[in-house]
Amino acid sequence: MPSLLAYLAPFAFLLPGPPVADEPRMVPEVDRPNPPARAELDAPGWRIVEAVTGIPLQRQVRIERRVTIRISPISPALRENLTTDIARQPGQSRYVARKMGRCLPLRAIAAAQAAPGNRLMLYMRDERIISASLEKACRAQDFYSGFYVEPGRDGMLCVNRDKLQARTGAKCELSGLREMVLVADQ
Repeated sequence: MPSLLAYLAPFAFLLPGPPVADEPRMVPEVDRPNPPARAELDAPGWRIVEAVTGIPLQRQVRIERRVTIRISPISPALRENLTTDIARQPGQSRYVARKMGRCLPLRAIAAAQAAPGNRLMLYMRDERIISASLEKACRAQDFYSGFYVEPGRDGMLCVNRDKLQARTGAKCELSGLREMVLVADQ
C-alpha cells in the first residue's frame, strides 16, 4: 500500500520554493505580513504542506507470525471406530498405560477427550491412544470441548514445555504422556 506522501508529492511542485538569494525581493521587509499564527497552521491545509515539505517519518513495522492449532473433541463415530478392537478380542480386554517419549507431533493428534483422573485422552491419526496428564492445578473437565495450542518451532507437543488452552480460558501445562495399549486378559 503506497504511503500518503507518495500521493502528495506532485502537489509539492505547485508550492512556492524557498527564496533564492539572487532574486530581488518584491515586498520590503517593513511591509511584509506577519507569519500565520499557530492556530492557522493547525488547519488541515497546512498539515498537508508540512507533510510534503517536512522530513519524512521513519516508522517500523513488525510482522509476527502466530499459529494456533485447535484440537476438537472426539466425535462418537470416531470413538466407536477406535474401540471396535475391544469388542473383537475374545475374553476380557483392557487398556494399559505404557511409557513413551516426552513429545509427540501435533499434526498426528486427531481428537481429544476429557478423562477421569485429571487426564486427557488424545486420539492419534495412526489409531493410537495417548493419555496426557495435566498439572495438578488443572481440571480435565475444562477441556470437554477440545483445546488450543501454539506449536513450537519443532511442531511437537512436549511435556513441561507447551501449554494447552481450553475454550473456557484455562491454561494448563502437560505433566506426562503415556501410550494406552490394548491388552487381552486370559
